[in-house]
Amino acid sequence: FFSREIAVQVVIVIHKSLCLSLYLMLLSLLLSFMVLLSRSMTSTALNSTTSTCKSAALIFLHGLGDGPSGWSSLQEMLPSIQPRLSNLKYVFPPAPTIPISINGGATMPGWFDVLDWPIGISARDDRDGKMEAVAQIEREVERLEKEEGISRNRIVVGGFSQGGAIALLSAYRNQAEQPFAACVLLSGWLTLQGELEITETAKKTPLFWGHGQYDDKVLFEQQAHGVELLEKQGVSVNAKSYPVGHASHPDEIDALAKFLDGLLYSAEEPAKK
Repeated sequence: FFSREIAVQVVIVIHKSLCLSLYLMLLSLLLSFMVLLSRSMTSTALNSTTSTCKSAALIFLHGLGDGPSGWSSLQEMLPSIQPRLSNLKYVFPPAPTIPISINGGATMPGWFDVLDWPIGISARDDRDGKMEAVAQIEREVERLEKEEGISRNRIVVGGFSQGGAIALLSAYRNQAEQPFAACVLLSGWLTLQGELEITETAKKTPLFWGHGQYDDKVLFEQQAHGVELLEKQGVSVNAKSYPVGHASHPDEIDALAKFLDGLLYSAEEPAKK
């Protein structure tokens, strides 16, 4: 038989165990409630932010010999820097497969023929090819307007290298009543310079021009030359250069994200710094 003292100790131990179990259970319930509350508040904040963002789109054109997949990662990269850019409709059109003169007439994806290499200020133009490419981009714009309900002044046209040259033509030969929201030119160049007559409407389209300082394909001289001609006609140009060749740079993508977010969502909640 247990003594009275032992019985009392047993009761105390059981009591403490029950209290500890109850305490742990209540603590677990409290932590679960706090997690659910935190998730609910985060979801509400995200819904509030995205619901106020307006519809917009980015049409981005790849370079010579490439395809849409070459730049489709922008739809993940840009929102990772500026989250509101997840509200963009991303469009990556494919270029047709055409003969390219500098490759001895061999066919590859290209927006127009390339007649000189490297591409300096005096490079010749394949005017017909460029106009066909601009028409293709116009069809993409019309599709976005009709099917997605996104107006031209909420559409950004951009591209890399050859694709950027076409984006530039599309933006500043624009004869529509509305300007594009912006133009993005990465390692590209201004073509058909002798025909450069920008309308008052098209001048309202701001330009981001990023270029590699060691570019040996689309020469770095193209940036300063093109910027000068465009600014003389009243275009607002944000020109940046980076210590790379004919390629993109992480700082360039970061600057591009901030440029787009500021233009498209500046009236909304403060952007991520």
